[in-house]
Amino acid sequence: MDCQPYLRDLNDAQRAAVEYGISDAKGAQISGPLLVIAGAGTGKTNTLAHRVAHLIVTGTLPERLLLLTFTRRAAEEMIRRAQRILAAAWAKSKPKASGAAGEIAWSGTFHAIGNRLLREHAERVGLDPSFTVLDRTDSEDRLNLVRNDLGLAKRQARFPRKNTCLVIYSQTVNACCPLADVLKNGFPWCAEWERELKELFRGYVEAKQHENVLDYDDLLLYWAHMMAEPALARLVAERFDHVLVDEYQDTNALQAQILLGMRRDGRGLTVVGDDAQSIYSFRAAMVRNILDFPKRFTPPAHVVTLEQNYRSTTPILEACNAVIAQAAEGFRKQLFSNKPSGRGPS
Repeated sequence: MDCQPYLRDLNDAQRAAVEYGISDAKGAQISGPLLVIAGAGTGKTNTLAHRVAHLIVTGTLPERLLLLTFTRRAAEEMIRRAQRILAAAWAKSKPKASGAAGEIAWSGTFHAIGNRLLREHAERVGLDPSFTVLDRTDSEDRLNLVRNDLGLAKRQARFPRKNTCLVIYSQTVNACCPLADVLKNGFPWCAEWERELKELFRGYVEAKQHENVLDYDDLLLYWAHMMAEPALARLVAERFDHVLVDEYQDTNALQAQILLGMRRDGRGLTVVGDDAQSIYSFRAAMVRNILDFPKRFTPPAHVVTLEQNYRSTTPILEACNAVIAQAAEGFRKQLFSNKPSGRGPS
């Protein structure tokens, strides 16, 4: 299969993910939603970096790309790889395409991007653009001040500690879930304090608003509020031609709500992840986000599955496949490797 030289090291599935919905160098079209199911060790980061680079080579302006990751380090690594791919691509082309991966200003964590967008549109969601963002320690301390003011720390029965209270609050916000359900499912030993916790959280929110501060959860919560306003959602969405999301299996309900608000029809939306690697439910991550992604759109999202593993040998992958196959629900995949077979797992 003929392809650009910088794509030749990709396997067929990786290349299908990179090239999906993208036209030639005369200009990139805006494709429908794409879900890349990337099994363990199948070159997920390499594939996503190639898609970023390929979008730019085929005509998408770097400033019209939004790349969302879960750590700043991951975003930096993605950009470094895309830069190397672009350098290789442009070394072969005359004239060179315009733009550079280093100019992808809109890349980073959900919280970092939310922070930037909120400062730009603060007044439209009732914020002062000079707001301060609290780190986790400061958030716990602010919550504890309200806890003490309400006299909850002096109750005869021991009231939950400040860090536990903040975890419960964060779960409630990020899971978009009633407090009663959060307590029942994750903190049953705190269920007797439901009324007091509601009072505490109400006071915490009021204190933050009075002091013009946001915590990390607020960065997502206010961003979601922005996406619920049609005119504002359209203003933000029209800024980007493509939105690419890494580790989609680790997104929570609030993050999924944000993405769907930005891309209601899914056009230009690419998400990458693996339902078999969803392990952060304690942080409100919802595996249903990735399981239900294709059917959220009409027509359904296109799905590409990466199955060639570059890390492990066949006996290891056979054991992995056997475990994955036991899942009652999920995307079917059969990991394989071209590495010589070694000893199996013991």
